[in-house]
Amino acid sequence: MEAGDEDRPLLHVHPSSQGATSEYTRDGSVDINKQTALKHSTGKWRACFLIQLVINCLNIMDLGVEFCECMAFFTISKNLVTYLTTVLHESKVTAARNLSAWVGACFFTPLFGGFIADTYWGRYWTIVVFFPLYVVAMVVLIASASLPIFSTSSDHAGSVHRAVVYLGIYLAAIASGGVKPCTSAFGADQFDTNDHAELVTKGSFFSWYFFLISTSSLLSGTVIVWLQDNVGWAVSYVIPTVLMLICFPAFLAGSRVYRFRKMGVSPTTSILQVVVAAVRKWNIKLPDDSSLLYEPTSLPSGTDASYKIEHTNEFRFFDKAAIVSAPSDSESTVPLCSWRLCTVTQVEELKMLLRMSPIWASFVIVYTVDAQMPSTLVEQGMFMDNRVGSFTIPPASMSTIGVISCLVWVPVYEIALVPLARRFTGKEKGFSQAQRLGIGLALSTLTMVYAALLETRRLAVAEASGLRNQDAPVPMSILWQAPLYVVHGAAQVFAGVGATEFFYDQSPETMKSLCAALGQLALASASYMNSLLLSIVAVATTRAGAPGWIPDNLNEGHLDYFFWMMATLSLLNVALFVRYSMRNTVNMAC
Repeated sequence: MEAGDEDRPLLHVHPSSQGATSEYTRDGSVDINKQTALKHSTGKWRACFLIQLVINCLNIMDLGVEFCECMAFFTISKNLVTYLTTVLHESKVTAARNLSAWVGACFFTPLFGGFIADTYWGRYWTIVVFFPLYVVAMVVLIASASLPIFSTSSDHAGSVHRAVVYLGIYLAAIASGGVKPCTSAFGADQFDTNDHAELVTKGSFFSWYFFLISTSSLLSGTVIVWLQDNVGWAVSYVIPTVLMLICFPAFLAGSRVYRFRKMGVSPTTSILQVVVAAVRKWNIKLPDDSSLLYEPTSLPSGTDASYKIEHTNEFRFFDKAAIVSAPSDSESTVPLCSWRLCTVTQVEELKMLLRMSPIWASFVIVYTVDAQMPSTLVEQGMFMDNRVGSFTIPPASMSTIGVISCLVWVPVYEIALVPLARRFTGKEKGFSQAQRLGIGLALSTLTMVYAALLETRRLAVAEASGLRNQDAPVPMSILWQAPLYVVHGAAQVFAGVGATEFFYDQSPETMKSLCAALGQLALASASYMNSLLLSIVAVATTRAGAPGWIPDNLNEGHLDYFFWMMATLSLLNVALFVRYSMRNTVNMAC
């Protein structure tokens, strides 16, 4: 027995049964040896730093939007439209659509990664297994950008080049599916939710986590994009690959200070069991007394005894899964997870997911607005004057202003706004989740209103300059896009960080990675929705030989109409969010 094992609790129990100053965590977390974690030697910021170190490395590659591949994602995504249109010679609509499809894949695969993490491997091992796949993806991209065979002008070489490029970026999408849903959840796992001091600190973790994502994005939007435009694509891919190979061993070296969550029943299986059990008892009347529903006082060996969820009166149909319909159902020999009888806690876990669904839907619209930043707004910038003195600003680099805005707003939010709001609201975090998310949604709407007004003005300048039918930039500075990116950066701090925290805090204990993946799924859905909207707009507005809203020559189109459409969708989204949050003040008040 290791030193200290005699003092180590044999069973994690409800926090009320232990002193507030216990040297062990009281939220069920364990160390790498599967022993209850010691507070002084595991978790907290020391562990998060190592997790974020590996994440920063991935972020340089710009093959994802979350922290673990943020630079990985931005190395590709920030300039992908330019690459597809200038190197692979795709049309602007096709390039924007392909970008959205790829981003969607990056944020759809985490659903499977989150399932694997919560059911089989755990968050730590899922990161360890999928991280090396990033290296493979980057090597493929390096090859596509450096081998002489791809520099020839033959049709065959062009087809092979296109295939290799898409192979590389979609390998990265698969890799991000394993890493992305685990990093934020694994970082938050390092804080004991039953310790008040650590719980308060965890609230700041998500903001500073996002701060480091923004730092990675800043490097990608400046250094990496400059290398792509002036040195070569291969060099821009080599740099993050080398950083990955340096940072990954550092991540592994910190394994002994990490806190790990115990593996439980497959969350997907548990959800299906509740649905099946409820359907099988559809004709049985619910008891008036909810205490008669099945929730055993003694749980099977290996189950966290403290983890129980109080019964709620929403979605009552699923309570039928916990009806004790036969005397034998209440006996201790009945398995906890059954296809005919489920516990109240299992039922409430499903209800928690259902309550999250309207917020999830709201963020599909928010992220659809975000999808305009690397696509239609970059295309708008291509038709503006990008010269500032003796400097030439690549349109893709304008998003750097939004990143800087994020970097400024995160400390302003944590250091100034939260203490100020705390005086008025009395809440430890300053703003409720509903308030933080609502402000973010409103700011996101403003970005589309500004984009529409800006495009209207740009077209007026094109008309006055006689450039309406010419494929050329208009004499209007690209810096007019700057206010849009500043507001978008603020929206990210409120909505983006708030969404990450919301999906972690409001999710069941057994589904943290899966629910983190739901946030990524919203991003995926938004990317596909953006691709669908672009396709619908292209088909609907190009009839009878018309150039359409988004032609290759934007001076002939009406991109402003598209932005007004997005602004209208966003405004409706804000209204629906406010209505929902007012009706669910308890769930959204934390």
